[in-house]
Amino acid sequence: MTAWIGTSGWSYDHWDGVLYSPGTPSRDRLARYTAEFRTVELNASFYRWPKTATFASWQRRLPEGFRLTVKAPRGLTHSKRLLHPDQWVQWIQRDWHALFDKRGVLLVQLPPGMARDDDRLDYFLSRLPWWVPVAVEFRHDSWLHEDVFALLERQGAAYVVMSGAHLPCVLRATAPFAYVRLHGPDHDWLYGGSYSHADLHWWADRIGEWRSQGRDVYAYFNNDGDGNAVRNARTLRAFLGQ
Repeated sequence: MTAWIGTSGWSYDHWDGVLYSPGTPSRDRLARYTAEFRTVELNASFYRWPKTATFASWQRRLPEGFRLTVKAPRGLTHSKRLLHPDQWVQWIQRDWHALFDKRGVLLVQLPPGMARDDDRLDYFLSRLPWWVPVAVEFRHDSWLHEDVFALLERQGAAYVVMSGAHLPCVLRATAPFAYVRLHGPDHDWLYGGSYSHADLHWWADRIGEWRSQGRDVYAYFNNDGDGNAVRNARTLRAFLGQ
């Protein structure tokens, strides 16, 4: 089974000298990223959902075998809180089709203030077609319940395993694939710091366990400051023999 290791986003000015040669134009950053990594988590879609033509362009530009994971828009997750999702589902389905063989996972991050609502989550997941793999990141502790894990498993959706300040790290796999978001090792601030080699060896062991269960694994580093995400992704890939 495949371990898809990458970062959350790819175009950061402070990655000059880490992933990009200094002065690399922003238009050339994706090509440099894809020369080294086989997957990326698109976060810009959370703030502004791209046009269908943009998804089609990515399908043409991304190399064969690349997986683009896409974060669901905040209009769906934070404004509507999954309520009446059918119009958003239509747009997601349309644009997922445009990605075709380059599509990874649809990441649905729920807001910290959204408490558990099984019926609303179940309805949303039921509206997605089977060919849109989905992973759900919960930020409210009320969702951490066996009935919620069972709901995700029934719908074939992945529970997002989180690493980061004040976030519970619950090692659960509820789908044919496992999904991990590494928000940084800092105990007080999200997205800060660099994971130690001991940390990354530990995560490599967890990924190995999920792979031994017959699951693909998607793992994305979100500690982009100082290029830490790039360095940590490189090291984790090396520990996995990639």
